[in-house]
Amino acid sequence: MSEPCHSNTAGALRHDGEGGAVVSGIIRWLSLAAAPTFAMMALLAAVAGGGPQGSLCSATVLPLVGGMAPMYLLMSAFHAAPWLRLISERRDEISRN
Repeated sequence: MSEPCHSNTAGALRHDGEGGAVVSGIIRWLSLAAAPTFAMMALLAAVAGGGPQGSLCSATVLPLVGGMAPMYLLMSAFHAAPWLRLISERRDEISRN
């Protein structure tokens, strides 16, 4: 017989059973790792100049927007949803207490 399947706050499915909580926790922490990782990559790209790829990307029409750092900042912003969800959950917990 199949076990019930539920969705966690990270949006991933987990199965009830021994490993369900562990898998759910790993998925949630991995989703939280993306935004800070891209932010660090943006900082490194800005400080180091982006390397050879950065010189290719800097030959754009708008030199202020060129390079790898803006791309990493955008990726960090796009992956901020799990952090915003976590902050919202914490605020809800605090307001209930």
